[in-house]
Amino acid sequence: MLLFFVFYNLVLISAVILLLPVIIAAFLIQPKFRAGFFEKIGFYNIKPENKHTIMFHAVSVGEVNAVETLIKRTREEFPESRIVLTTTTKTGQEIARKKLSNTVDVITYFPYDFVFSVFSLLHKVKPDVILIAETEIWPDFMYIAKRMEIPAYIVNGRLSPNSYKGYKKFSFFFKPILGLYKGILMQTEGDAQRIREVGAKPEITKVMGNLKFDINKNIDDAAIESLKNEMELAQNRLIIAASTHKGEDEILLDAFCEIKKEFPDVKFMIAPRHPERYDSVENLIQNTGFSYGKRSSRNNFAQNEIIMLDTMGELMKFFSICTFAFIGGSFSTTGGHNPLEANIWDKPVLSGDCVFNFKDIYAFLTKTKAAKLVKTPEELKKAMKHLLEDETYYKDACADAAKIFEQNRGAVDFVINTLKMSEKSS
Repeated sequence: MLLFFVFYNLVLISAVILLLPVIIAAFLIQPKFRAGFFEKIGFYNIKPENKHTIMFHAVSVGEVNAVETLIKRTREEFPESRIVLTTTTKTGQEIARKKLSNTVDVITYFPYDFVFSVFSLLHKVKPDVILIAETEIWPDFMYIAKRMEIPAYIVNGRLSPNSYKGYKKFSFFFKPILGLYKGILMQTEGDAQRIREVGAKPEITKVMGNLKFDINKNIDDAAIESLKNEMELAQNRLIIAASTHKGEDEILLDAFCEIKKEFPDVKFMIAPRHPERYDSVENLIQNTGFSYGKRSSRNNFAQNEIIMLDTMGELMKFFSICTFAFIGGSFSTTGGHNPLEANIWDKPVLSGDCVFNFKDIYAFLTKTKAAKLVKTPEELKKAMKHLLEDETYYKDACADAAKIFEQNRGAVDFVINTLKMSEKSS
């Protein structure tokens, strides 16, 4: 085992030296690569405390959203514990601070996977248990945590069929790392079987369900009504194009232009996935000829047909006032994004057919009317029209979305019970 990690670190250091010019250029050109740099290399301004500590790691926005309810429940169940949350990305930090700064005690960056930076974080935080969202596998981090006798769990783990192919080829590399976890808690039996085949021990690999089914609505009925009034939506119906990627904005805007001819009451909101694309998407919106505004400027639908959602952390609440949503990353090769954040509001979703990141969830959703996958822009327009013109079908789709959450809650309880058992055994 020791030889494995010595070899890994030699390869890692060699790769950094070899790629140093590229790394420096990336730091100079892309500000997001500089975010949290000093923390990531080990300069953590965290005061050690002699207190029971639970550490969560959620790499970026999606993972932070997934563990939000779990972290809040952990605070309720372990009120005397210190809770530390790390993320890898700048946007993950921003969402974490916006949503969880009043719940957790420390929010900081996850270290680069070097022995010195990992040791620095774990020495400062002194976690009694570590929960890592989804399938983040870092050799040095796990090796040092194991040496420090800190139990670590993968929670809400997933391993898509596409990712599995790559992991399986390097199972000789992943198997010793996976053996360092105290528990590997996967979303579905398919995920669990795939990670067992990569090298996870069967006795520690369990199916916990999906934390995303345990998400809570983040605003109440009064706030929903207030949001409708703020946006001056009145009796208009709203379509949201959520988390769109390059190439999808044109498809969605074209669909809206056609829909608008037949359904003049419909309004449109588009939320690009990446902030650096806001300007290019705004140019596309201008080309439609429709009046438009931006959320960052607090524009509403009174005088505008289109609003671009160019703020962070607000998409989920806007799902509460939409008629239905298109979930992006699915007409590209990205693999889709989480449809449940719209379904939680009893709203049906449409998506392209490239959804391998959420294949199991979509397989479940599309057995009902809660979600529909479309292969082409023409199919998308047809599906949109169906939801807008067939009131009975639309009501059934909304009802199916509601039933999904009634039938699939429980993942948060599974993790909380695992934490309690870990405490008893320590």
